[in-house]
Amino acid sequence: MVDTQDSAALGERVIIKKYANRRLYNTASSSYVTLEHLSEMVKQNIDFVVYDAKTNEDITRSVLTQIIFEEESQQGQSLLPIQFLRQLIGFYGNSMQAFLPSYLELSLASFAQQQERMRTQFTSLGHAPGASVFDEQVRQNLALFDRAMKMFSPFAYAKPEEPASAPRAAPASSPADDALLALRKQMEEMQAQIEKLAAKR
Repeated sequence: MVDTQDSAALGERVIIKKYANRRLYNTASSSYVTLEHLSEMVKQNIDFVVYDAKTNEDITRSVLTQIIFEEESQQGQSLLPIQFLRQLIGFYGNSMQAFLPSYLELSLASFAQQQERMRTQFTSLGHAPGASVFDEQVRQNLALFDRAMKMFSPFAYAKPEEPASAPRAAPASSPADDALLALRKQMEEMQAQIEKLAAKR
């Protein structure tokens, strides 16, 4: 556990310095830290920025990317599907590249809000949700997110829709379904905004 909250004022951004020997120095706790420490700080919602000690350049993005790489390389820790990574790489240099960051940020924010609503609902019922419930919800969210990505991806190869003659039976509505529909609506609105901006370009 990183004891940074006691070293920095509440809400104050922690300054991390990275030196030529690749060592990271936490100016709030006056101690050297590792990528693992920074990962814990992120999970504790401790805001920090990383500067190159020599040039004073903001290198927070590259350090966070390195943390993701380290997490992905650990057995059983992978979060990013192969197809998602391929699609993400395909957007570099693409005309839609400028719109993707805000789209991803909105999608992940909606995902986090939905998960928090689920936890609140289960807590109000007096018991914790089982792992299988969360696993199923995560699968649904990732599938929805993948379809949303393909809607405006030039490299998409979405599967054809089922014929209209074979309609699916509508499942019973539940709080999780309502949250999923809300997430879908937000993604559709974001898609419409992206299309308008692309048309102007």
